[in-house]
Amino acid sequence: MAHLTQNPADKERFICIYPVYINSKKTLAEGRRIPTEKAVENPSCAEIRDVLTAAGLNVYVENKMHPREWNRDVQFRGRVRVQVKQADGSLCQEKFSSRKDVMFYVAEMIPKLKTRTQKSGGGDTSSQQGEGGKKSKKKKK
Repeated sequence: MAHLTQNPADKERFICIYPVYINSKKTLAEGRRIPTEKAVENPSCAEIRDVLTAAGLNVYVENKMHPREWNRDVQFRGRVRVQVKQADGSLCQEKFSSRKDVMFYVAEMIPKLKTRTQKSGGGDTSSQQGEGGKKSKKKKK
């Protein structure tokens, strides 16, 4: 079926980004679209939205699911629509010429979010203490 409109500025013509596209925990068969080294562990729609809004793009979130996502939890729901081209067909921003550029940018910026840095910082200290305790128990034996 052809698109109802050819205008790239219409919301139905925005590109779609599902969190599964940049999830390092997923395989290519499960829907990941970028290399694992560049992907992010379990990104959310809110994180993708925050990064792209901060970059100055026109973004909105829909309550949709990726067809290959088997988990129906709220955490994995959502689809982000992003405007890459303006009404005259020119790019909104030169650094985002394709959907791959947008995905790589999002995957690069999500680990730098405050929510990610605070969570990982607290988790690292507790895991290091736990490992230290295990090592000392081994020495006693």
